[in-house]
Amino acid sequence: MRFLPRAAFVAVLLAPVVAMAQVAPIAGDWYGTLAIPNGPKLALVFHIKPDGSATVDSPNQMAKGMPATATLADGKVAVTLSAIPASFEGAVSADGQSLQGQWLQGGGALPLTMSRTAPVLNRPQAPKPPFPYRAEEVSYRNPASGLKLAGTLTLPEGAGPFPAVVLITGSGAQDRDETMFGHKPFLVIADALTRKGVAVLRVDDRGTGGSEKGDASAASIPAFATDVAAGVAFLRGRPDIDPARVGLLGHSEGGQVAPLVAQNRALFAASGMPDDQVEILVKNRAERFAAVRDAKDADDARVRLTEVLNRQGLPPTSPERVATLTLASPAWRYFLSTNPADALAKVKVPVLAIGGSKDLQVDAKTNLAAIRAALAGDQDVTVKELPGLNHLFQTANTGLVIEYGQIEETIAPAALATIVDWTAAHAAKR
Repeated sequence: MRFLPRAAFVAVLLAPVVAMAQVAPIAGDWYGTLAIPNGPKLALVFHIKPDGSATVDSPNQMAKGMPATATLADGKVAVTLSAIPASFEGAVSADGQSLQGQWLQGGGALPLTMSRTAPVLNRPQAPKPPFPYRAEEVSYRNPASGLKLAGTLTLPEGAGPFPAVVLITGSGAQDRDETMFGHKPFLVIADALTRKGVAVLRVDDRGTGGSEKGDASAASIPAFATDVAAGVAFLRGRPDIDPARVGLLGHSEGGQVAPLVAQNRALFAASGMPDDQVEILVKNRAERFAAVRDAKDADDARVRLTEVLNRQGLPPTSPERVATLTLASPAWRYFLSTNPADALAKVKVPVLAIGGSKDLQVDAKTNLAAIRAALAGDQDVTVKELPGLNHLFQTANTGLVIEYGQIEETIAPAALATIVDWTAAHAAKR
């Protein structure tokens, strides 16, 4: 066995302590807004730890937890992203409450000031107390997975039993309010429904908030469906809930390979990308989706994706390549290989399906037409395209994701009224 010299051993122990001492003054969260000339404003958030590790969020671009490193020397600060060639370079203000400098990316530089103070976003639809209903923190176990799920149940005044709705979030791990860009759409919907006499259960997704995470390899849409089923069973077991009047309200998670390609085309075109580049990107993504769809398991999907990415010329260290390989996950493979029309054809309960005409993530015309056709055997179906609304059902200009956080409206009154009025009317039926 070989031992390190004592001097080397001491250096190994002391180096992290020195680094922590240097970075400690800037440890914490920093908030700023990047103003792009003739373009949108992008919010940025730095999360810096005392050991110099850091992550960067770009909420407007739905990017969270991008790995980075932070350094501090002689009042000079640098925050360097690991996955993309971008960084912040600046200096700490005299009072230590701001970082003033530049954002460097793609050979360009833009002024950027980061502050200790989080911006106060104007969200006028956020419910404010006092409330004419009760809110109860609840938890229960999913018997299929054994995981504990946590959420909030809002109950109208009185003894009940009440009709109830379980809210189901879209793709990605989200909290019970489906919080994004400072908006809490599920909180707004729950408030409106409960005021109309409908109890609402909204739940943290696996691994979020108070809900347990479990095995990541088992995280797929069928598994998430058992979480929803557990929520329904929990409600039906309560004396204050009418077990015959429990409904489901879900957002997003629409589309298969063909609709996904169409949605990609719409997003690229709306962002101002030249037509020839749009077609190249759409073709590349279609090949990637097909590779996953045709794979027999996760390992096969990774092999097929790697072959496609090699053929498309993506470098091994490309952030896009790393992100694309996540398509081999159980959730994505199920999503790309399953036809939701098969499940919809079996539905014989009342259904409301709505989409925004400016939704660039889930094209309303394509998806609503498919939903209407799949539900042809159902006697009570309402399908509506709501004009001028984006994927979050906000009143939008372009429908681009980058607008979501800039719009103060959490959900358009027309969309909220459509959801609440239809649900309340059907909840009253026996």
